[in-house]
Parts: sequence; C-alpha cells; structure tokens
Amino acid sequence: MKLVYFSLTGQTKRFIKKLDFPAYEIDTNNPFYEINEPYLLVVPTYDAEVTEVVNDFIEYKSNQSHLLGVAGGGNRNFADLFIFTAKDIASDYNVPLIFAFEFNGTEEDVKNFRKVVNQFES
Repeated sequence: MKLVYFSLTGQTKRFIKKLDFPAYEIDTNNPFYEINEPYLLVVPTYDAEVTEVVNDFIEYKSNQSHLLGVAGGGNRNFADLFIFTAKDIASDYNVPLIFAFEFNGTEEDVKNFRKVVNQFES
C-alpha cells in the first residue's frame, strides 16, 4: 500500500516524511498519474479551487477505485473548518475519514497514523 499526498506549503510533506512509508506526491502541474495499487490519501485544508488537482488525481483512470481512505491536516483554530478538505473528499468519494492532524503532526500523531496505515495493510 502507498500513501498519496498533496502538499502546498510543505506541512503535509513534512508529516509524510516522518512516517517512512512509500509515498507519492501529487504534482500540481500534472496530477494525471495512474496509481495501480491501494492507497491512502493525505491532504491539507484549502479552498476547493486550490485542491482541485487532488480531485483530478482521484478521478484519473482507475485511481478512485484504489482509494481506501483519506486523512487531513489543518489548523484547529479554524474550528468547524478544521480538515474540511479531507471531510469533503471522504464524502464526495464515499471513503472513510481515517485520521486528522494539526500542522505537520506531532510524534504522537505519527505513531497513531502508523497504526492506522498498518491496519489497512493487514
């Protein structure tokens, strides 16, 4: 299994690097990449116009059929808007919201997210 992520400012990328799992970063210039294996998606929180490349990636070829779940990063100061991008993707593509973390994640977040990934792998 692979992690697929989108990172605009680098916060999500820093979180992914801490995990030490195989990962693919969605290219903002060309999101049309086919992934032929199950994956978990990790996204930051931005307006839909900014994260439209994520939807382009998901909807490309068979990518949607391999999407198992979505995790979101964000800022808890935004209250109800915390991780709204991940919540929207989970709803739009009928996959579970599997994890939430703030900024680039704490060591506890890393430990807990590894457990989530391992559950999907078994």
